[in-house]
Amino acid sequence: MKKLLPSLLAATALLTSPSASADQVTRVVPSSQVEVQLSYSPVVKQAAPAVVNIFTSRTVQTRGRSSFFDQMFGMQRAPRSRVENSLGSGVIVRSNGIIVTNAHVVKGADELKVVLNDRREFEAKVIAQDEETDLAVLRIDTQGEQMPTLLVGGETEPEIGDIVLAIGNPFGVGQTVTSGIISALGRTNVSDISSAIQTDAAVNPGNSGGALVNLKGELIGVNTAIFSRSGGSNGIGFAIPSELVERAIDSALSEGRIVRPWIGARTNSVDATMAAALGLDRARGAVINEILIGGPAEKAGLDKGDVILSVGGTDINDDSGLRFKLATLRRDEVTRVEYVRNGANRVARVRVDTPQESPKRDERALEGVHPFNGAVVVNMSPALGEELGFDPYLSGVMVLKVRRGSAANYNRLRPGDFILNVNDSDISSTRQLESLLKSEPFDTVWDVQVDRDGRIGALPIRYLPPQD
Repeated sequence: MKKLLPSLLAATALLTSPSASADQVTRVVPSSQVEVQLSYSPVVKQAAPAVVNIFTSRTVQTRGRSSFFDQMFGMQRAPRSRVENSLGSGVIVRSNGIIVTNAHVVKGADELKVVLNDRREFEAKVIAQDEETDLAVLRIDTQGEQMPTLLVGGETEPEIGDIVLAIGNPFGVGQTVTSGIISALGRTNVSDISSAIQTDAAVNPGNSGGALVNLKGELIGVNTAIFSRSGGSNGIGFAIPSELVERAIDSALSEGRIVRPWIGARTNSVDATMAAALGLDRARGAVINEILIGGPAEKAGLDKGDVILSVGGTDINDDSGLRFKLATLRRDEVTRVEYVRNGANRVARVRVDTPQESPKRDERALEGVHPFNGAVVVNMSPALGEELGFDPYLSGVMVLKVRRGSAANYNRLRPGDFILNVNDSDISSTRQLESLLKSEPFDTVWDVQVDRDGRIGALPIRYLPPQD
């Protein structure tokens, strides 16, 4: 049966050959029972057992609406708990029970249940998840049983026009198969780190995390999103390419987290106006507008203003495409980077790395008779910025936590504030800040400058803790 699918495709190609004019195309009625029975069934039988349903539940605290009498007597209703349930899909990629799905499917889940194609149920645990790539890797205890799997990637490169099947659990109705073609490759407007596969195979809520397979039964993508005003399938669905999926799985299993390498350079996409100014023939590439001193790009000789055109032989069309390509590489891998500087094409060998914790975070809880009493501060670094979801190029001393009822809380210090200056002393580290606070006399008039979301201003000091 597997040999019949290529035969059908070949026959279709012959009947619609570009060399034949419109009036020469011949429509032929199937001449045998075998031709009538041609279908995608063999591919589905091969792939479906490795696609699972994922059910999640999480407890949400809600506060009841206060009545008129509650407000009159200053009373508040006790928080109420309710359980939210959601569903998605996943793909078994290792026979020992390793499953890949979307990060948004498992986000905030208190309980995870995986239901196999044969209706058996397993509790699942998250090994690693990454919201930027929208991938999560789970594990179920198979008690030694070998599970059916899908081969991630395979030898066949996806091409526009290839027939694909989407397998998942749309709307929770149960495992469903839809067919279509690859409509586009390298869509970079789906997320910040993406080079998504676009398909017209019907993808609906619940399909997230499910499989997009080719006619060889190979996993070429993990379904992640739909583009629709109604919330249903409009023929535009997106999948995370297997290249990134495979790297995320390897990273999760070897390091316990999904690692995304970088080169320590902030880049922007090149538009038509910029391309003309830089002497490029068209809008392409990613221009470096900030570079980390001591980072991989700087060590390789790259500089501000350079336009990266390709990485590892893959053309870079925009900023998202660059981040996607880097995320598919292994840490410490040396890759060939082609770029343009002052109108001349150049080549660099860059050893990609992950954002490093330099300087060390040196987390400190500030206590004493000063306006920062009750605040916890850290030294910002690229690694910490990546971990907390902050700009990895930020540096300085950042407020990590503020204890309720503390002086820092009364003075309206917030997590995410950067402390720039205290009493005319520029702040460069948590150690220096703590030392400065301890050296100031109790009756000091405090002058504090902070950076809050890019706005620099004086912190109004309204309260100091009582002196012992």
